[in-house]
Amino acid sequence: MNRPAQPADDPHEDPADVAGRLAAALSGVPDPDWLAQARSRIVTDPASLPMLFASAGRRCGRAELAAVPGWSADEAARVLLLVDLATVTTEAELAAAVADCYHHGDAAERRAVLKALPLLPVGDRAVPLLDDAIRTNDTRLLAAALGRYARHLDQPAWRQAVLKCVFTGVPLAAVHDLDARADAELLIMLAGLHDERVAAGRTLPDDALALLQRLRSAAADTTTRQEG
Repeated sequence: MNRPAQPADDPHEDPADVAGRLAAALSGVPDPDWLAQARSRIVTDPASLPMLFASAGRRCGRAELAAVPGWSADEAARVLLLVDLATVTTEAELAAAVADCYHHGDAAERRAVLKALPLLPVGDRAVPLLDDAIRTNDTRLLAAALGRYARHLDQPAWRQAVLKCVFTGVPLAAVHDLDARADAELLIMLAGLHDERVAAGRTLPDDALALLQRLRSAAADTTTRQEG
């Protein structure tokens, strides 16, 4: 029996295993020899990263990877380059290289950087990249910014990012640890937005309404326990 495909950002999976699945999924790219050589080169010549990172889309293609839903070939190849770079750089050097790829990259390259962050030992040094992605109007960047690495966002910034997802139509399924982090303040913000929408003859997206209901139910349960 075939196992169902798993997302490549399973929160319980070791980063090395994620990288391994991405590498396996890339076995059929148009130019596998280029990818193998690029991965070897990045370890011996870290300064080659900008050129290799930019070339990944052309050499590996941009097809979606059936084995790792939500990932394209160019994203996966770029992530592997960054994972390999992490083996020969310090945390500060890696964070600087990642930031350089992000700020000098196009939208696809920026998404790859954001999706790589949970797999990289950069501590909280890459939080400014999340802040930048959340400020943009690119909904794919916003979704990528709210993966596992978003645990480094402080709570006010995280709440604002969730609200922006609701405003821009980004599915809340993209938000890692949504229910665990959703709090009373987010309930107040969502409820206020809901009231504004209703007054204007509109409503919230279904997933936001469902979250609002869950938060209201949790708040009611808490009140009942306290009164009991």
